Amino acid sequence: MQTPLRRYLLAGSVFVLAACSSVSVKTDYDQSVAFAQYRSYTLAPSTEAVGLSPSSEAALSATLRNQLAARGVEEVGENGDLHIVRHISTKEKLSINQSSAGGPYRYGAWAGGPQYTDVSQYTEGTLILDFVDSKTRKLVFRGIASGTVGDPEANAAKIKEAVEKIVANYPHPHTGQ
Repeated sequence: MQTPLRRYLLAGSVFVLAACSSVSVKTDYDQSVAFAQYRSYTLAPSTEAVGLSPSSEAALSATLRNQLAARGVEEVGENGDLHIVRHISTKEKLSINQSSAGGPYRYGAWAGGPQYTDVSQYTEGTLILDFVDSKTRKLVFRGIASGTVGDPEANAAKIKEAVEKIVANYPHPHTGQ
């Protein structure tokens, strides 16, 4: 039997592990599509004004190749069953955090203590992977990943994480789930 404290600790540790992820991902797909028909893909060249660095581009290609191959979908030169189209964007963001000198438990003289505001600026990057049926030109699966942009090495690691999470949600060709 689990005690309430043990349940709270377990739930808290799951929350902390989820919060450690550096990339958030959302996916959606057409549930009427039989994904077993897709055995190959072509990675469409990027036409975006904002492109990926060489290390991030390599991470995206290699991770897609490995993750989709594990699902029975192989990369081909030009005539894949799917065209994977990537869209990349960045946006400048502000993070504003307020705190007081007394912390969350303000007693006595600390109750009216000074307030501190910490403002930081960062760049958020978004990667969208669209999986398009090459015959019908219909979008069948979309993955959207967002994370903080950093140095090229960190960005490549985040691209890898993003692609892994997106492809993990790609419907399995044999079960459709």
